[in-house]
Amino acid sequence: MDKKQMQADFYYCETIIKKHSKSFYFAFSKLPSEKAKAVYAIYAFCRIADDCADGNHTPMEKILALKQLTKELDLFRDYEEKDKPLWRALRQVFNTYEMDIQPFYDQLTGQSMDINFAIPETLQVLEKYSYYVAGSVGLMLLPVIASKSPADLRSAAIDLGTAMQITNILRDVGEDFHEKNRIYLPKDELSHFQYTQDDLRNGLITMNFINLWEKLAVRAESLYNNFMLSIDQFDADSRKPVYLSAKVYRGILDVVRSNDYKCLSKRNYMTKEKMKQINAAFSNYS
Repeated sequence: MDKKQMQADFYYCETIIKKHSKSFYFAFSKLPSEKAKAVYAIYAFCRIADDCADGNHTPMEKILALKQLTKELDLFRDYEEKDKPLWRALRQVFNTYEMDIQPFYDQLTGQSMDINFAIPETLQVLEKYSYYVAGSVGLMLLPVIASKSPADLRSAAIDLGTAMQITNILRDVGEDFHEKNRIYLPKDELSHFQYTQDDLRNGLITMNFINLWEKLAVRAESLYNNFMLSIDQFDADSRKPVYLSAKVYRGILDVVRSNDYKCLSKRNYMTKEKMKQINAAFSNYS
């Protein structure tokens, strides 16, 4: 592959992360160029996988799209990949780093769980789902950002991905319900805190809802804390982006709190100014 083509392929991947995740792009664009491009390619794969399970397509169309992506991943595994920007970029990543393809398949398993969606029965079931759709991403990234000892950081990477997914769920409760007809809040917790689907449908922010929300938020925060204990084991040139990604995502929980838990009718997000403050705080941490 010539250099111009390679640049175009990674630019294609970069445009996807810039469009769909400003917080991820903010953090990982601070990596050295080669590593940043690898992250963009991995993110592009995950975004394309996610698109298979979301959108206005019929369940059958989603199933067929996911099957097609799985076939393309099979071809990639066998070094017979499609001549497309995503696969050309990922081939360069796999040629450069000691990548493991299994987390890519785990990501597709997670997307199939969304297509065949069922409300998780327990927090443990939710965390299992969160591994497949987000913890798997942490494992994909490890060879890039923890090149010296990725195996030792598997638990930390899964903890971070799981924490981020729970954060996404807590940020997007209303959006997931109204636009996707999905409730990720565990059934047993809904029952325990006496918060019903009718309450959710009516957008009620009650103390019961806040207590339920906080239980999941505290769990996510404990996973962020577990992850931060291992941050010094990441490559020196990757610690800041990894730190920023964790802190920015964790900060979303405080944004929801500061907005009086209004996550049923509005989108909560980290402002550029707040992200800059987190960026500046890294020098104090390090």
